Amino acid sequence: MKIALPDAQGRKADYTLTGTAIAAGRLLRDAVRTVYSAAHVVADPFTGNDPSGRATVDWERTMAFRRYLADLGLGIAEAMDTAQRGMGLDWPGALELIRRTRAELPDALVANGCGTDHLEPGAARDTDDVIRAYLQQTHAIQSLDARLILMASRALARVAKGPGDYIAVYDRVLSECDHPVVLHWLGEMFDPQLAGYWGAANVDAAMDTALEVITRNRSKVDGIKISLLDKDKEIAMRRRLPKGVRMYTGDDFNYPELIEGDDQGFSHALLGIFDPLAPAAAYAVRQLGQGDAKGFRATLDPTVPLARLIFRPPTQYYKTGVVFLAWLNGFQDHFIMLNGAQAMRPLPYFTEIFRLADQAGLLRDPEMAVRRMRQLLALYGAG
Repeated sequence: MKIALPDAQGRKADYTLTGTAIAAGRLLRDAVRTVYSAAHVVADPFTGNDPSGRATVDWERTMAFRRYLADLGLGIAEAMDTAQRGMGLDWPGALELIRRTRAELPDALVANGCGTDHLEPGAARDTDDVIRAYLQQTHAIQSLDARLILMASRALARVAKGPGDYIAVYDRVLSECDHPVVLHWLGEMFDPQLAGYWGAANVDAAMDTALEVITRNRSKVDGIKISLLDKDKEIAMRRRLPKGVRMYTGDDFNYPELIEGDDQGFSHALLGIFDPLAPAAAYAVRQLGQGDAKGFRATLDPTVPLARLIFRPPTQYYKTGVVFLAWLNGFQDHFIMLNGAQAMRPLPYFTEIFRLADQAGLLRDPEMAVRRMRQLLALYGAG
């Protein structure tokens, strides 16, 4: 099967699809790694709301995708940045998303984003405002008997005067958590407003503060997800975690190596890239559990070029690539996103995603993917 794809100068050349869909495999609950897919949301394309206005979600398709992830045996990281949290999805929409997932998939492994995004960073006067905002979301989510991921706070990054303020805020919030939570350290490449998180521009100094928070609140912390796109920093922190506290990789560039681990430990996974890579993630981790480390790497390593492209700078727009693949693969009937985010990447980005997804075996129905790619090309005047 062929399709004519333009390059960055608009010159067309035939591309012959070569990949075959990746093997199916369900991840069992006792898998050797805990794996969360941070899931996207499907926008309602028929809303009368402007893209800059209140988000309108297609709940039927959004929940169908979560059923698909659960059927693969993957955990779901709900209402996180992959769901356009803070970039289209506001706190009321996030809470509704959490409520629906909890009601529809009560037995699934789900952790839910809890932050301060209903508090505008500029409206925060001090850390007390940040604590109140965190606790409002904490109590609302816990009232649903749902588990938490404590997301990094833009408001805290703005008002904190140093590491001590971070420690005080997290001590207070964690004291009211009903179950151990996952902390989330999101690097500024994902959100520039989080620069200097944990009270230091230097990553090593920031790591010291995060580890102090974990040590002081050991019984309240299941693990920490770090999204710094620096495998060496992740490994260094992983080796310093208290016994029983998990490292969840958020490194969408180096995940195969980090999940496989070394003789001193390994990372679990909580990844946005495991939304479009869901079948590969489930199959690979199952292989790893069967003692087939080479098979694990043979499944996941070919997906890394695709992941690096999807998450290329400006990294915060990676959601556009995630939703584009969801559309190519038939999980939604359109390529419209909350906040008009489908327009945040250029055409060559999409054509290269198409190629790499094919080569990694991630196009479920190549004929449908080709039809939809041609529709996109026509929209750009390249059909």
